[in-house]
Amino acid sequence: MNDLQDRISGETLDRAAIGDALTVQQVHAPQTAPEWARWLEEIGFLVGESVMLMARGMPGGDPLVVRIGQSTFALRRAEAACVRVAKLDPANRGGSRT
Repeated sequence: MNDLQDRISGETLDRAAIGDALTVQQVHAPQTAPEWARWLEEIGFLVGESVMLMARGMPGGDPLVVRIGQSTFALRRAEAACVRVAKLDPANRGGSRT
């Protein structure tokens, strides 16, 4: 795999560790809910944006508390699974697209 493929094939937000600084690599909705991609992009899940998983609900880990840019949202795990992320390079920590 080349460097670009490594970055794009990262984990999804629902599997991220709490507190890791991440960046959005891709948003892809399931065929059963294609509108999720547009909705996630509308609330700020854009390629290159900084994101962090803040907490998981108990029991079962649903919903997830997620910070994207300066906003905080509760997402279902199924929605968070639509967001492919990569760990943010420590040199770029805290930088968002805006």
